[in-house]
Amino acid sequence: MTALLPDPAPWRSSRDFQLMWCAGAITVFGSFLTFVALPLQLKELTGSTLAVGALGAVELVPLVVFGLYGGALADAVDRRRLIVGSELALGLIAALLLLNSLLPHPLVWPLYASAAASSALTGLQRPALDAVVPRIVPHDQLAAAAALNSLRWQIGAIAGPALAGGLLAYTGTAWAYALDAATYAVSVLLSWRLAPQPAAHDAEKPSLRGIAAGARYAWSRKELLGTYAIDLTAMLFAFPMAVFPFLADDLHAPWAVGLMYAALPAGSLLVSLTSGWTSRVHRQGRAIALAAAGWGLAITAAGRLHDVWLVLLCLTLAGSCDMISGIFRSALWNQTIPDELRGRLAGIELLSYATGPQLGQVRAGGMAALMGVRASVSVGGLLCFAGVTLVALGLPKLRAYDSRTDEHARRMRERRAAASAGDAGSARDAGTGPGRSGQDADAAPDPDPVTS
Repeated sequence: MTALLPDPAPWRSSRDFQLMWCAGAITVFGSFLTFVALPLQLKELTGSTLAVGALGAVELVPLVVFGLYGGALADAVDRRRLIVGSELALGLIAALLLLNSLLPHPLVWPLYASAAASSALTGLQRPALDAVVPRIVPHDQLAAAAALNSLRWQIGAIAGPALAGGLLAYTGTAWAYALDAATYAVSVLLSWRLAPQPAAHDAEKPSLRGIAAGARYAWSRKELLGTYAIDLTAMLFAFPMAVFPFLADDLHAPWAVGLMYAALPAGSLLVSLTSGWTSRVHRQGRAIALAAAGWGLAITAAGRLHDVWLVLLCLTLAGSCDMISGIFRSALWNQTIPDELRGRLAGIELLSYATGPQLGQVRAGGMAALMGVRASVSVGGLLCFAGVTLVALGLPKLRAYDSRTDEHARRMRERRAAASAGDAGSARDAGTGPGRSGQDADAAPDPDPVTS
């Protein structure tokens, strides 16, 4: 059982990881309140599957543009300041949604405008968040850090929709938006306590040339391309959240819509709570492909079944598969990408795992309007399975990736080891190392083992 439990090593070794984890947990909880409230409010105001699915289209362009720029920005500025500034702006958007919901007749256009602005800010912020992790967590703990970060996401993703269902049923959307704004205020305070994360002294200013350099590096790494392509395929064809309110009505269980939103993260949580085994998996590319194929099959079953509890079970299984894929994608990225490119590659990663769901919402809503809600879900799952299979067969380097022997992973281990040795030597030369006399060692702060 101990071997199955999440590995807490990153939490013990890094104060900054603790702060980021807590700030993220609070933000995720509030964000999922709005995640449920926004499409439900649109459904109430418009009654249209296309109107709800169009949220994905509205969010897509800002996410693409600002995701790429945010990646370049994360390599050129202090990543902590970028994270904090984005959190402040996202909190203001939640406050604007609250004000709109309090109007006697809430307007529709602010919902789309807020979705687009939130998407742009997420694109700016997320690469910085991802790029900070390899700096503050030791190299051999990156898979464990990915599992712990996923656990944080799942706690909020389950508690947020569950609370949102009750709030929306009894009090309306205002309370959901108000709580979201409050969580951003707390997250800003925690994030500000992070240690500064400045760019390298020779970092280039954000530019199209810098973005292109990151894209060329990604293109040269076919195993990286495989992770992007598989995730994009899985989300494009088999992300059914946009039609959950309509699927619940079709199953004659409108009370279950909150449970549907919570089922996917509940499955992810089951994996995270038993994620100790993930640190012992080294053929991560193969695991990513198998997990994504399992996601597609589970979504197919959810669209074909007529019992709401079996549908919820399939959605939970799908969430488990998605979590397995996500842990190994994050580990592969963080173990092999150099720090000076980490922000720009995080921007490209954002396009793969964030634009997919946005496009998936458009696909799900459009197919539901053409062929019905159930067919939209089940056919999308089959297309996902077929697409993932083709990508895995077409990219043998992804299937062959092994973190023990891969040249990029080995090079990163050597760089981190050299940086840690250099930091230890500098501390001894300055008289602050463990050999210092005349002072209790426990009174001195522990040196960061990974900061270079």
